[in-house]
Parts: sequence; C-alpha cells; structure tokens
Amino acid sequence: MAKVKQLTVALENQPGRLAAVAKVLADAKVNIVAILGSTAGAQGSAQFVVDNIIKAKKALSAAQFACVEGTLEQVELPNKPGALADLTAKLAKKGANIDAVYGTVPKGARKSLLFFATSKQPEGRGAFSQP
Repeated sequence: MAKVKQLTVALENQPGRLAAVAKVLADAKVNIVAILGSTAGAQGSAQFVVDNIIKAKKALSAAQFACVEGTLEQVELPNKPGALADLTAKLAKKGANIDAVYGTVPKGARKSLLFFATSKQPEGRGAFSQP
C-alpha cells in the first residue's frame, strides 16, 4: 500500500476536452499512470495519477486547466475472485467510506492495481494492507 497524489480536472462534457488535457500532459512529458473520467450532464471531470505531480500541475495551470490535488491509497491485490470483496469488507469494518475506486488488471497478470479515494479514513493501521 502506498499513498499517491491525484489531480482532478473539471471539464466540459464535449468532444476533445479530455484530448486537450492529455496533450498538455504529454507535451510536458508527464506520464499518466491511471485515469478515471466521469460526466454529469454538461460537466465532467477527469482524475489523473501521474508520474510527476509538480510538472503536471504547472502544465495544466499554464494551459488554463484548473486542477485540485488529492490523495489516494494505491493497493495491489491478487488477481483472483474475491480479492476485492475481502479488501472492501475489511475497509467497511474499519469504518472507511469509499468515494471512488479505479484500477487495472492486465490480462494474465497475477496482481491488480487499484486506487481508492475515501472520505472517511479507515480506523486503525493497515486497513489497506494485504496478507
């Protein structure tokens, strides 16, 4: 388990807005490690985990994209049935409220990589740790 920084960028829900942000980051030589995008009506947002948060914030600001920095828990889980169920049950028992989760599991991989945003931190140590 590791804490990682996330940037949330508010975007209009229209063609090309995500492409514009991705180009700004690419031009700044910032690699996108993970992304979550969502919309609600005419507005949307994209959350990014990047390899260089300082360069990303500077580039986005220069391009007139407002962003908000937040913290996520990065967790590796075994790529097997029940792994997510076990972790989320453990978090619930410790009082964590999960606001968002996103991740990836490459085909054939032994581990998945997930990012959790919580509005109520779990009580006790090691809530995100795996046996």
